Amino acid sequence: MYGFNYQDDEHGNITMVTTPSKPGPKPRISSKATILTADIGNEIREVWRHNLEYEMSLIRDLVDQYPYVAIDTEFPGFVNKPIESMRMNPDYNYQTLRSNVDLLKIIQFGITFSDHLGRLPKPTCTWQFNFKFSLKEDMYSPYAIELLASCGIEFSKIEEDGIEVTDFSELFISSGIILNENIKWICFHGGYDFGYLLKVLTCTDLPKKESEFFDLLKLYFPCIYDVKYLMKSCKSLGKGSLSGLAEDLNVLRIGPQHQAGSDSLLTLSTFFKLREEFFENDIDDFKYKGVLYGYNVTPTNQFFHYPITGGVQYNQHQHQQQLLQQQQQQQLLQQQQQQQQQEDPQYA
Repeated sequence: MYGFNYQDDEHGNITMVTTPSKPGPKPRISSKATILTADIGNEIREVWRHNLEYEMSLIRDLVDQYPYVAIDTEFPGFVNKPIESMRMNPDYNYQTLRSNVDLLKIIQFGITFSDHLGRLPKPTCTWQFNFKFSLKEDMYSPYAIELLASCGIEFSKIEEDGIEVTDFSELFISSGIILNENIKWICFHGGYDFGYLLKVLTCTDLPKKESEFFDLLKLYFPCIYDVKYLMKSCKSLGKGSLSGLAEDLNVLRIGPQHQAGSDSLLTLSTFFKLREEFFENDIDDFKYKGVLYGYNVTPTNQFFHYPITGGVQYNQHQHQQQLLQQQQQQQLLQQQQQQQQQEDPQYA
């Protein structure tokens, strides 16, 4: 439908580029885990509309034991950006993100689990959710669709057996993984990943203000580490892409590139290798927690907002009020989860 695409460079700036089965038996989750390695033998499980509830039941069994969670999304490119006069605005990148996420639909969501040492659950550590998407009805960039199709994404199957976002949202929120301060979320340049995930979970457009987006992000995902932001402290790492970083760290990919499951697994693998080799297995939360690469306003902990390249300054009274509102929202969502679990026998 559109003959152009937008890409972001290593500095987070947006530029325009012109372009021409039924589930099987439930596997037992073993107490034995595997250290991240290239030949782990773990399968990437495909999730469709017909097996969504079953696969989510497997994920619910992992949340407590494997609290490190890497994510990735695939989406239909970029079709919009703010007017050129806004380029110098501090929130330009966020407004570009918001305008595209609000217009477009998520195609895939990948998620990979490990424990705090990087040990993976067996036999499955990675799930790839395929969402309903129609090339006839939905908006997209032709360049992005061509790329995703060349990487193996089956758009005919996605249109026929893709997951409805409302069904996913209901099950994912009730899984125990959201609103959980024990979960460490890992991403690579994760603005769009969390933008699409928030849109799916809230079933609404993204907030108009960047600061409100980060407040909502902290409510749903209290602890986030963006691997690309961590790379800024590693001067010897010159390549800005996930595949480039993996190559620098000698981490091998499992599965095809530009599919969300494989990318989430590679993100988790590179995070633990990066943490070991450059951070002595100790990430400074005050410096890195809650920061998404390329965006301006980031909450670092429960007490402060501070700007990465300028932005919202700390206001104690205002922030205390925001925290109170967030806590009330969190309590309400938890009550809704508990009520749903009591009413639905599958959660008993």
